[in-house]
Amino acid sequence: MLFSKPVFKLIVPLLAGSILATGKRTITSALRVVGLSEERNFPKYHRVLSLSKWSARRASGILLRQLLDCFLPEGPVVLGIDETLERRWGTKIKARGIYRDSVRSSRKHLVKASGLRWISVMLLVPIGWAKRVWALPFLTVLAPSERYHRQQGKAHKTLTHWARQVLLQVKRWLPTRSVIAVGDSSYAVLDLLDALREQLCLITRLRLDAALYEPAPRRRAGRRGRPRKKGKRLPTLQSYLQDEQLPWQKIVVSQWYGKKQRMLEITSATAVWYHSGKPVVPLRWVLVRDPEGILEPMALLCTDQALSAQDIVSYFVRRWSVEVTFQESRAHLGVETQRQWSDLAIARTTPVLLALFSMVTLLAERLHQQEKLYVATAAWYRKSQPTFSDALASARQHLWQKSNFYMSRKDTEMVKIPETQLRLWQQTIAWAA
Repeated sequence: MLFSKPVFKLIVPLLAGSILATGKRTITSALRVVGLSEERNFPKYHRVLSLSKWSARRASGILLRQLLDCFLPEGPVVLGIDETLERRWGTKIKARGIYRDSVRSSRKHLVKASGLRWISVMLLVPIGWAKRVWALPFLTVLAPSERYHRQQGKAHKTLTHWARQVLLQVKRWLPTRSVIAVGDSSYAVLDLLDALREQLCLITRLRLDAALYEPAPRRRAGRRGRPRKKGKRLPTLQSYLQDEQLPWQKIVVSQWYGKKQRMLEITSATAVWYHSGKPVVPLRWVLVRDPEGILEPMALLCTDQALSAQDIVSYFVRRWSVEVTFQESRAHLGVETQRQWSDLAIARTTPVLLALFSMVTLLAERLHQQEKLYVATAAWYRKSQPTFSDALASARQHLWQKSNFYMSRKDTEMVKIPETQLRLWQQTIAWAA
């Protein structure tokens, strides 16, 4: 059992209130929207996050299985892993640090911000009614700063250490499924690739000047000394871009960044990646270039050498939806507006808000099957597929119609409202940020 009965009774109105609330996602805003503003024993709701005993890790495993049962009952499980910065200030927030703000920074301009760094693992799966890939968060962990670990007297864990732990945890949850994890260049680390390649497939970006080699030749009988780790040094991927003799294959990639389809040219081969003092990692590299010359060339690596180059590219471009989920969570679910100061509450609140994105998507899937998933349209604004704001609005209307929340005052007066006016108010509030 994940929750005890008393805790579960408190979680139900909090969960409904988090969906129905607009603006800040605090405990008080969730209580107000479900009619519990007169609840005198309100501290018990705060204790759900700061003191109650329940496992966020077990909840993540349950949510993952529900997502797979609903959207991907079979086939390879494609995951996106990325970190995001929750901009928070306060002397009581012990785990915060100063990090690069990837949203506001560029290649030539560095912006730093104070906050909490989170690593989130998301299921990258096509949503039928949305007609595109969505990134559905189910496991998010806090990666504290080095200063925090030093103050706590603990060894600092880097991003790659956290990534290894969370991805191996997902594989333990899915022992019979093929798992493919997609990340950016931060996860192109030899130690991480070597630790995971026997358990799952990892696809990341690769440096164009990476030291690639042929596999080590077979060791001859009677040969003394240590066995060779690598063979002959191969040319850099940068040099392949100027090689006119290299065969290039044209492919069409759907849902490329900001564009439905894009024609690309790719070439691929296998090699081993080696650096002195590091493990040797066999991989398949894929070089991608734009025949129109608009996009800069890039290289990808895959720890599964049997995977085709076209599949590697198609899996990698799914990670674009990860940033979309982070943005939608900030715009519609109140990430960065919570106000918890307890260490345990901080470690729980942001993962719950990100997981709320997946829970709303699950509810929207059920509403779609009942033909109750609405799309916000007007004479001057037409769209054929629902977005997350539509999914959230439909979930809110469903909760309002069911009235599955509690009212603190029993002596309220009944006021009759015209049905057309009530629906107008519902729609206006439902799509509020």
